[in-house]
Amino acid sequence: MFPTLIGALAATLTMFSFIPQIVKSYKTRSVKDVSPLTLFQLALGVLLWIIYGIYIKDLVIIVANIITFISLAILIYMYFSFKNIKRSV
Repeated sequence: MFPTLIGALAATLTMFSFIPQIVKSYKTRSVKDVSPLTLFQLALGVLLWIIYGIYIKDLVIIVANIITFISLAILIYMYFSFKNIKRSV
């Protein structure tokens, strides 16, 4: 029971970890403090977790990482959409 609770909490925190950055980037239309290298590196790692989850047939790993991957994909899309927007001060 306790390991399952820890796993569920870890998965939940990971799944929604990029939501604050997505909201901030959307509101400000700015991604100047977002590192694309970090996004791509993490996306690759999450993709590998999905593959691993499929291999060991662990639905929690698969679903948690698919949700995380989707949030990363949204942020990567926003990065390329907003990176050339010029701000007037």
